[in-house]
This record gives sequence, structure tokens and C-alpha cells, in this order.
Amino acid sequence: MTNQNGLPRLGVAGTGSLGFHHARIARDLPGARMQGFFEPRPERAQEVSDTLGIVAFDTLEGLLDQVDALIIATPTTTHLDVAEKALERGIHVFIEKPIAPSLDEADQILDAADRGGAMVQVGHVERFNTAVVAARPYLDQPLFIESHRLAPFTERGTDVAVVLDLMIHDVDLVGSLVGSRIQQIDATGVPVLTSSVDIANARISYENGAVANLTASRVSAEKLRKIRIFQRSGYLSLDLAAGTGEFLRLRTELPALQAMREKGDVPGMDGGGGPASPIAPDLWALVEKIPLHADDEEPLRREQESFVEAIVGKGEPVVTGAEGREALGVALSIESRIMSHVADSRPTP
Repeated sequence: MTNQNGLPRLGVAGTGSLGFHHARIARDLPGARMQGFFEPRPERAQEVSDTLGIVAFDTLEGLLDQVDALIIATPTTTHLDVAEKALERGIHVFIEKPIAPSLDEADQILDAADRGGAMVQVGHVERFNTAVVAARPYLDQPLFIESHRLAPFTERGTDVAVVLDLMIHDVDLVGSLVGSRIQQIDATGVPVLTSSVDIANARISYENGAVANLTASRVSAEKLRKIRIFQRSGYLSLDLAAGTGEFLRLRTELPALQAMREKGDVPGMDGGGGPASPIAPDLWALVEKIPLHADDEEPLRREQESFVEAIVGKGEPVVTGAEGREALGVALSIESRIMSHVADSRPTP
């Protein structure tokens, strides 16, 4: 199914904060044709239609009659219902993260895709972040990763805990960077402004020896999205909010560094190996700082482009439905451990 120009026909379900931007980008995507969107709130539908100049369908079914692929940006609790209606028609779906609120519903979505012979891609947009794209050529078996994802409180996303709302981004991203199975998860967190967990920390150990420390909060005074990656070849610092980063590595081989140690020119050491003075200027001569740059294309646009390429057979989904389910499973495990910790920490009456 394509339009008369041979391009796949796209639609968007849900035009809240994120869905609006999906519709905006899909409208201008050269590899596809935007057919319109469905938004159940009439006033919002009219507002989006007027702003973007695209058709608002009165029903989801009416939109599904006109598309080959659907971007689902509705609340997480509705993903199964919307996805099943599309997949049963053989319509490919892009589902914003998390794929579903539970593994059972995620499995039902994947089963519907199998029955309909359609594809599922999950919207873990940080894989397309400019800083991550620029960093990938320098990745070399990360051993320790630390991420902080902090945001002020808003009502958006509070239908799920912060682990499913925010931390799941880093669960998926770190998993893709490490490329190993999880060995152990430890986690803690606290409900602050809602009945579910609003701030969380998880420590994930992988079978290849890597460790990740993830922190997510939706009750922070400031926004912060940073990730630091430590590996034998150097250290990567990525600002995901700005889409920038840098890679620090030694300019020379270790024998040169050893010679500096013997002379006592390395910070943290004096001539006898004890505590020493401030950073020796010579050390910075050994360190190469590489700014990380990629093109300025919007990550959400990169994500949609990859979806369209997968639809037309030019590639595989970057985040498959199975990978989306895996990220959900890890996030739910983290949440379960946090809730056990919260329950254990309550004082005995």
C-alpha cells in the first residue's frame, strides 16, 4: 500500500506534546506522505490542524483506512488498543516508549504484529541523539557508564512511574552501548509528588563485566541529561540535552606516562609516590580532547527516517519491538526492586 507517488502513507495517533512534533516532522518527510492524524480531543485536533495545515480525522478507524504506517504517540495505557487496530490491518507501527505498561500487553502487541505481518519499531529516541551518533565511532567496550536524567515536575508522563517515563531511555541506550546480557540489578527510589516513584537510581551489572549507574528524577529543580562512558581507551562525556560531547584519551602510549610517574610529574603523586601537588601541566600534553560532532538533524527526524527506511525494505528497525519489550522488562524489574525497597523501609506500626 502506497500513494500514487510510490511513497508510504503515514499517520499519527495522538498529538500531545510529543505527538505534535511527530506530526510536524512527518508532514515534511521527503520519503513518505503524511495523510493526517487522529486526536480524540476536538479542540486540540483543531489547534494542531490549523497550526500544521494537515488533516485531522474524526476517528482512528478513518485514519487507518488511509495509511500504510502509523506513529503512536498516545498515552502508554492506550498503546495496546491503538496498535492492535493498526497491526491487524497489516499497518506498520512506530510506538513511542515504553512499548506498553506491562510485558503482557507488549507480548499482545508483538503477537498482533506477527498475525498481521507488520513491523513494530519503538521510539527510544536517544539512540538517534546527535551526541550518541557522534560518539559511536569511539566506543570500545565500555566498562562503566553513569547517566543522569533530571527534569522538573510536570503532569506529562505521570500515568507511569519515573522509571518508565524517563529512566527507560537510559536503560535502552546503555544496553545498546554495552551489548551484553544483564547479570544483576540493584535499585532504590522514592515517591515524592505522586503515588508512584518520582526519583530512582539503578545499578546494573552486565555479564561482560560492565556496570551502569542510572539516575532519573522528575522532581528536580533543573533539567539535566548527561551520560559518561568510561572504557580502557578513554572517557566520553555526552550532553544529551545539547547533543554535544567530547572524548578524552591519552595521546601517547603508557611507557611515556610511566616515565612521568617516575619523575613525580603525575597528579596525585610526589617523587616518593605519596600525595602531591596540583595537576602537572605536562599531563595535559598526554591527553587528547576530541570534540564530538554530528550533523544537526533533529533526532526525532532521524528516528522517523529510519522507520520509513524499514517500511520500504532499506533497513531493519533500529529499535525493534522485541528490543522495546526488553527495555520494558528491565525497567519493570527496576521498578519492582524499588517498590520492595520502599516497602521494606517503612517503619513498623
